[in-house]
Amino acid sequence: MPPKPKFSREEIVQAALKIVSEKGVEALTAKELGQALGSSARPIFTVFKNMKEVQDQVRAAAMRRFETFPVRQAPDMPLFKQVGMKTVLFGAREPKLYQLLFMQENRNAVRFEDVFNELGPTAEACIALLKEEYALTEGEARALFENVWIYTFGVGALCATRMCRFSEEKLGQMLTTEFSAMMCLVKSGNFRKQEGCDGMDPMP
Repeated sequence: MPPKPKFSREEIVQAALKIVSEKGVEALTAKELGQALGSSARPIFTVFKNMKEVQDQVRAAAMRRFETFPVRQAPDMPLFKQVGMKTVLFGAREPKLYQLLFMQENRNAVRFEDVFNELGPTAEACIALLKEEYALTEGEARALFENVWIYTFGVGALCATRMCRFSEEKLGQMLTTEFSAMMCLVKSGNFRKQEGCDGMDPMP
């Protein structure tokens, strides 16, 4: 009969998430996690097969925290902008978790679509929203999302690495400017698929 787990799966994941949020993913070791639980590392492996499984669950928990991250919503703020604000503010306020979710090396990614598939339900919701509220085709909505997300991701990375610090008001202005510019470009029809790449390039 296998030994009764000393800690629940959720207790272990939450302890691991706390380590990552404070010290970064590199600090998540069996020894460190055992110490955080006030134990040796052995009880971890009565619940999880290995640390890779723990890391996968921590990433899933971090994504759930991102999905539910609260953003102050002005009455006239479009939902798509709310998503952008959530992204950059998450980078500023949860830098280690932002790095875990969006700044880990991905050697399997070749196209933006490979990245898109890891962004969670928010990405698909944004595509549907853009199509409905701005009368865009599927291709136009994805082109707009891709370019605005790349910009937003970059700003979030600057915040997460403390390279730059922006006020919430400034961040809102920056996202509005980028979105408006990209919307004009997409609506103009002067976008084409770049051969051999999943990105979009302006027409020469």
